[in-house]
Amino acid sequence: MTQTVIGARRLTEREVAERFGLSRRTLQQWRIRGVGPKYLKLGASVRYALDDIEAFEAAGARDHTSDPGPAAA
Repeated sequence: MTQTVIGARRLTEREVAERFGLSRRTLQQWRIRGVGPKYLKLGASVRYALDDIEAFEAAGARDHTSDPGPAAA
């Protein structure tokens, strides 16, 4: 379980979209479906802790194309 540290680097929705090569709308849809990285909602603003983004990326890592990943285990 990842804990968000107070004062940790937080990314905007735009920064995360650019990092992943996705649209902001895709991130919004992920939040609705509960499939994307953890996020913090502050009023109308959405922020992502860098640690949570890196953990999400690591969870998607695969050794080869037929690797089912951790969800299939």
